[in-house]
Amino acid sequence: MKVTHIETLAADAGWRNYHFVKLSTDTGIIGWSEFDEGFGAPGVGAVIARLAPRVIGQPVGAHERIFADLLGATRPAAGGVVALAVAAIENALLDAKAKGLGVPVVELLGGKVRDRIRVYWSHCATWRINHPGFYTPPITDLEGVRALGREVRDKGFSALKTNIFTYDAEGRNARGWRPGFGVPFEPGLNVERAVRRDLVRHLEALREGAGPDVDILLDLNFNAKTEGYLEILRATAHLDLFWVEIDIRNPQALAHIRRASPHPISSCETLLGLREFLPYFREQAMDVAIVDVPWNGAWQSMKIAAAAEAHEVNVAPHNFYGHLCTMMNAHFAAAVPNLRILETDIDRIAWDHELFTALPRIEDGHLVLPDTPGWGIEPNEEGLRAHPPKGPTGLLSYGRGS
Repeated sequence: MKVTHIETLAADAGWRNYHFVKLSTDTGIIGWSEFDEGFGAPGVGAVIARLAPRVIGQPVGAHERIFADLLGATRPAAGGVVALAVAAIENALLDAKAKGLGVPVVELLGGKVRDRIRVYWSHCATWRINHPGFYTPPITDLEGVRALGREVRDKGFSALKTNIFTYDAEGRNARGWRPGFGVPFEPGLNVERAVRRDLVRHLEALREGAGPDVDILLDLNFNAKTEGYLEILRATAHLDLFWVEIDIRNPQALAHIRRASPHPISSCETLLGLREFLPYFREQAMDVAIVDVPWNGAWQSMKIAAAAEAHEVNVAPHNFYGHLCTMMNAHFAAAVPNLRILETDIDRIAWDHELFTALPRIEDGHLVLPDTPGWGIEPNEEGLRAHPPKGPTGLLSYGRGS
């Protein structure tokens, strides 16, 4: 089975677009993958189109050889959007190879370690505050946060993750605080007392709603420097947090933060390739390594997970895209022994179900992996055509001034 054609498709996903690779073969089997251009990575589709001629005519099963060939051809500018494009091609190859063999992708990764994968409700309150036009009911105050905490518990989820928000004195006028992404514009990334106070109010409201048995995860992203992260950790020391997620480019700084933290630390969701992860493993910089399977490719992600295991570190997939990405991450999560938990977004845009041939099956806060060949989910091309992509979207569009 050889590759005959590679194209990219996209669809409107509200405040962003979804992006897909469609890889055709001489047997009629189609391999699919999902990639992203909205999370600070414009131009991935253009790179895929430029790399495609090197892949056409190659055997689908030779994905490691194809990866090495594409790496060699792009070595002077490896990483960034080039790495994301290579990963998108690798993931589509894996889907086609698995379908050709009549097995789910997890079988190519070594087989299932688990059938059910614990998930956490990601961007809990975040989407309903930052994008109220797409996720309902909108949240404008701390009472809405408490209500969502109750909803998470009542729907059977055992964990949720949230972000940083500010409020007025009465607990109203909720606003996202993400200077690491330019909202507000504060390049010093200083975390002042009022922000720390409001973050504690937000977390306490979630705890009041969710009750004592739901794990709360806090994602700080790139929104501080070392000093600010330490200030937040001190301010939240009295809270029982599952982990605090921190993005930082210096592994020594993160290791310093981890040693001072009262909570477990997770990190690395924006790293690309095993070489970028290794300094963090050597520094014992985090308790949980977050691996983005769409960005790294599932086969390469298994190598990262194996290195994490050798350093006594568990992994957790980074997953806040469409349903195909959820399944790509789920196959990885089912195969790795050293899994902590799987991220997923429960709040969805109203037409998400129209864009895919199936939906992830979630029962009692766990994703149940199907035995369907390939990823188990494909884009619905009719649905994609019914919701064509919009113009510029994602971080580049809503970052400054919003």
